[in-house]
Amino acid sequence: MKREVTSDKFNLAAIDIGSNAARILIKSVERTKGDDGRPVQRMKKLQFLRIPLRLGIDVFGIGKISDEREKQLIRTIKVFRQLLIIYNVCNYRACATSAFRDAKNGKRILRHIRKDLKVDIDIITGEEEARILRDCNKTMAGNLLYMDVGGGSTEISLLSNGQLIDSRSFNIGTLRLVAQTISQADMDAMRDEVEHICHGFDGIRIVGSGGNINKLYRLAPKRERKNDQMTVSSLATTLSTLSALSVERRMEQFDLREDRADVIVPAAQLFAMVAEASRADVIVVPTVGLADGIINELADNVFEEALSNKI
Repeated sequence: MKREVTSDKFNLAAIDIGSNAARILIKSVERTKGDDGRPVQRMKKLQFLRIPLRLGIDVFGIGKISDEREKQLIRTIKVFRQLLIIYNVCNYRACATSAFRDAKNGKRILRHIRKDLKVDIDIITGEEEARILRDCNKTMAGNLLYMDVGGGSTEISLLSNGQLIDSRSFNIGTLRLVAQTISQADMDAMRDEVEHICHGFDGIRIVGSGGNINKLYRLAPKRERKNDQMTVSSLATTLSTLSALSVERRMEQFDLREDRADVIVPAAQLFAMVAEASRADVIVVPTVGLADGIINELADNVFEEALSNKI
């Protein structure tokens, strides 16, 4: 579906096949000149769709994607493919993360999708996932611990004034915790690694990404959240409130979808644990995710190609 970009305005798309949900994000990109006369890129969201496939429920339980969820995935990709056509997308990238990394039949399913639907999906490593996410906010200064909590894995990267210090991917995610496939020893080992990574770095702020931290930010008291930041103490208060409720009561009281209500508590627990291990007291929530990072990279590639063609 890749086409040559022949104008200064075009559409790009990212597909993110996660353990909990599949998402498609489509943005328009316009190349223009800034106030200083230098070329810049401006983006506008055109479409975002999230389908709660919950592939990780199968993979983390039986080691593979079931026939029924495979059918649901294929139906979802058909819809995504139509959106690529409707929005005249000139280029896209589709990525699958933790569930497909672990699924015994993952590669076979993706070969089928490539052959029958003409949609290429890359299984990316946890390390690449972490890199794409941290590149979304690489201009932020200070000691920053980037943390993305997914259904199957958690990616953590420590940057100090833009310099990458360390990056780790843990096979610990919200669906794995819900399925009770993570031991206390696994959690303790993750805590120890975070403490080791952050040793010697003061004033660390966590930069969180993912649907759960976005929702936790909106649930925090207004006085403890502003400028896309929330205090860790407010997270602890929200976690205490949510933990005391059943999944059904969380849905009713906080207007949560079922596929959010059951994973938001383990997500909050992971953020709280990492905050304690890193001695962070603030969580930055810039509301960007893997799909945003993928589109940023696609746009940069198109931009570089356009510049090289002019030389």
